[in-house]
Amino acid sequence: MQAGLTAKATGPMGAATPKFFPDSVRNSLNRSPAVMSVSSPHALTATLAQERPQDDSQVQALVERAFGPGRFAKSAERLREGNQPDLALSFVAWAGEKAVGCIRLWPVQIGPEPAFLLGPFAVDDAWRSQGLGGALVERACQAVQARGRGLVVLVGDEPFFRRFGFAAAPPGQITLPGPVDGRRVLWRRFAGESSPPSGAVRIPSRSGG
Repeated sequence: MQAGLTAKATGPMGAATPKFFPDSVRNSLNRSPAVMSVSSPHALTATLAQERPQDDSQVQALVERAFGPGRFAKSAERLREGNQPDLALSFVAWAGEKAVGCIRLWPVQIGPEPAFLLGPFAVDDAWRSQGLGGALVERACQAVQARGRGLVVLVGDEPFFRRFGFAAAPPGQITLPGPVDGRRVLWRRFAGESSPPSGAVRIPSRSGG
């Protein structure tokens, strides 16, 4: 599904990119640009860039189109209510002035340890099956790795996310607020994490309160 995807970018990089990407995309992601252009086989072109505060309305509209109001009932949503995404780790794909893809990472804690919650990430209907979703996930992961340490947790399909280094968290190792299929609780530990944390996933406590 990604054979025709191409990308062009410039900038410094660190982490390796999974081999399921074609060479053109993998080499561009390995340069970890602040802005990256991606083209689909259907002559669609998008630019990946860090999310900005003024992007919120378009990101929210894209997520609404992708998931509808049912997303508010999900356990992971409890970790976003009253929380703010880390914009340095969140990215938007733009086709002209329109947001066609997005991914957000949110600060959380697992027990006392800091971590990040990935999601939602959404892609516009016209861009699905073009590799844009994978490019967004990998770009966000590279941003985490560039910090030198971190752990990312999500609720999703393991066959898709294993390509980005995610695996199922051991049963009972971490708990989310509310019912969730434990087989869909995935995580990826980055450099600097000496041992896996355990406990409840929650919004970080605010100091000084």
